Amino acid sequence: MAKKFKNTKTPEQRKTEAAELHAQIAAGVESLTDSQQWEKYLSYCRAFHSYSISNILLIMAQMPEASRVAGFRRWQELGRCVSRGEKGIRILGYAKKKIEEETEQGETEERYVEYFPPLSVFDISQTEIIDEDKANAGVIVHRLEGEDAGGIAGAVEDWLTDEGWTVTTEAIGGETNGMTSAALRKVMISEKLSPAQRAKTMIHEAAHVVLHTDEDPREYVEHRGQKETEAESVAYVVAGMFGLDTSSYTIGYIAGWAQGDTEIIRSTAAHVLKASHIIYEALTETAEQVEAIA
Repeated sequence: MAKKFKNTKTPEQRKTEAAELHAQIAAGVESLTDSQQWEKYLSYCRAFHSYSISNILLIMAQMPEASRVAGFRRWQELGRCVSRGEKGIRILGYAKKKIEEETEQGETEERYVEYFPPLSVFDISQTEIIDEDKANAGVIVHRLEGEDAGGIAGAVEDWLTDEGWTVTTEAIGGETNGMTSAALRKVMISEKLSPAQRAKTMIHEAAHVVLHTDEDPREYVEHRGQKETEAESVAYVVAGMFGLDTSSYTIGYIAGWAQGDTEIIRSTAAHVLKASHIIYEALTETAEQVEAIA
């Protein structure tokens, strides 16, 4: 039988608590973006290229778990080196070259033509640290440590399974904690997470299931920052309602994806709170339900 938590809160209490937790996210992001660490993070991020949608799709097709990619020399500048034997992720670059052409009048004319040479980039999971100070300059997200005392992860897994999803624990490279495949109806969770981090990640992926699995995959790619902000906001709210504080991870994660823009957090509040209530209610049962089962 799927595990469920006993719910002793009234609908109004749940609504108020969820709204208060959501408000804490924007406040936390505002506090972070006023800090010196945020400036270090921005400097670190400027070293990475902004990739076109086509290149993002190429990256995801070759390495779905990729979280941050750069070229060989760029990683060295950032205090990391590509590990021996790693295979590059192939994308398309952009360049111009000057050519000479003869006109109909027999004159030589110069012009520039665009071309797209293939390039290799590498995910952070394919690198090793060679300079601690440089490599850690952009760290604003800290994975949770500790236990999942209430068994949140197991309850979410039971619910997703009942809904027809497969949940697996796998080796996932890089900084990626979990992935959701709508096509396969599958949620994958990294095997290297602490129990507390696993609980938060399970809720995050459940939020993607509720909010995003019926969307065109290109919608996620084009608006990835908003989608990740929504899913992580749901994770923070639902985990908080069960007594798990995820702020050390969530605030930095959302600040990064939202680029410090708290308006994105506020503008997605309706979606976030609706999904939060769906997941919370799916994981709980009222006193009346408990009596009916008994």
